[in-house]
Formats: sequence, structure tokens, C-alpha cells
Amino acid sequence: MSVEHASDRLVDGYARGGTGLAADEVWALEAHLEACRPCRDRLSAAVAAGAPAVTALTEAVWNGLAPQLAGTAPAPPGGRALRPAVRLSTWATPAMTPWLAMVPAVTLLALLLDLTGPVADRVSLVLLLAPVLPVGGVALSWARGLDPAHELTAATPRAGLELVLRRTVAVLAAVLPALLAAGWATGVTAAQWLLPCLAFTSATLALGGLIGVTRAAAALALVWAGLVAAPTLAAGRTAAALRTDSLPLWGLVLALGAGVVIARRNAYAAQEDHR
Repeated sequence: MSVEHASDRLVDGYARGGTGLAADEVWALEAHLEACRPCRDRLSAAVAAGAPAVTALTEAVWNGLAPQLAGTAPAPPGGRALRPAVRLSTWATPAMTPWLAMVPAVTLLALLLDLTGPVADRVSLVLLLAPVLPVGGVALSWARGLDPAHELTAATPRAGLELVLRRTVAVLAAVLPALLAAGWATGVTAAQWLLPCLAFTSATLALGGLIGVTRAAAALALVWAGLVAAPTLAAGRTAAALRTDSLPLWGLVLALGAGVVIARRNAYAAQEDHR
């Protein structure tokens, strides 16, 4: 099978710092270099010929590290026990673990208040919480202050839309089962909150391509609290936004959010868009 390699223009331009290349060309080249040894060799030759200072710096760093590495015990070979952890790291960041562990506790608290609290006969707290609960996890997927490896992850060639969607799916996989169980226990049907939940998630990603995922999640959560949650609790009855006749509107929001994400998919490859 023939393999299509990177052009000389891309390799030479990348060796000179990539200043003359478009952002999508740099991203595609870096992704290609991960799996193409001949192109990596061509890049090394181009750097040695066109940027001797970089080669000299690399050799100096390597000469300083070589004695230390020689005295370090090699890491154990990856076995089957390590593979699940490796696969999990491609879907969720360790910074999300405390938040994901908190999800059952928050859902359980809302469930207990629904069953025993004074609002049980008026409005379901589970129903109010469900649409925006995944938004916090999506925000933590790219929170600089909570993920010590954020800069390293965001600088990799695969830190674009694919990784954002992977982490979003990981959040939904952790949140939805807990909400389904709480909804079943309180009599709240999934039809009332599942579509708004997915609509808020897609809107967070869509808005995140413009102002950053973390800011988008915070803004939408505040909008929900101010326009839906607070008036619902004050009036003591379910808001119109959570009734079944509002589901077509939530479907439209979901479709628009997904369309914006697809249209601006290249925006998620820039590190600044993940703030």
C-alpha cells in the first residue's frame, strides 16, 4: 500500500519554525509525523541543514541527560494491566476525576431533597439540576488551573475537536446514568431533561469555540440559574422551559450547537480556545 508523505514545502517550512504555514497545515503535519518515520527523518535532516543552532542545542541537552538516563531503571513494559488506563487517558483527564466522583453525591443530595424536602410537592430539584450538571465536567475538561498537564495536552497535534468530544462523551457517560436513576426514583421522565441536557452541552462547546469552554460553561450555567432555576423555585411550579411542549425548541438548540461546532471545528485546535 502506498503511503502519501508530507511535501518538501511543509517539511522545510516546519523546520524553520512553521511561521509560513497555515495553522491547519501545521496540525496536519504534526499528526502525520506521529506515525511516519520517513517524514520524521526528513524533518531531522531539514532541521540539521536549515537550523544548525537547533541541532546544536538538542545535542547539548541530550549530552547532559544521557548520563542521568543511563543510571535510571527502565520503565516496565506495558502489559494488559496498563492498557485500560492508557485507553482511559484518551477520553478523560485526571483533573476530571474529583468532579466525576462528586456527580453521584450531588445527584443523591438532589434526590433526597426531592423525596423529603418541602419542594417535593412543587418542583423537582433533579429536574432543575439535570440540564446543566454535565456543563461543569465539560468546563473542567480544559480548566488550566485544575489540570497540571493542560499546556502539554493542548499543545499536542490531537488536542483539537476530537479530544474535546472525547472528554465530553466521558462526562456524559458518568452523568447520565446517575441522572436516569434519580429521575426514575422521583418520577421525572428522561424526556423532560435529556434533550435540554444535550442542548446545553452542545451550546457549551459551540460557545466555547468563541470565548473558551470554561467561560462558556460558566455563562450558560448562570443564565440557567437566573432565568429558569430561580424563577421556578420562587413560583413553586415547573418552568415552561422544562415542560414536554418545549422539547422541539431544545432540539433546535441542540442542532444549532452541533452545527456551529462542526462549522468551527478548526477553532478547537488552537490552545487559546480551550480556556
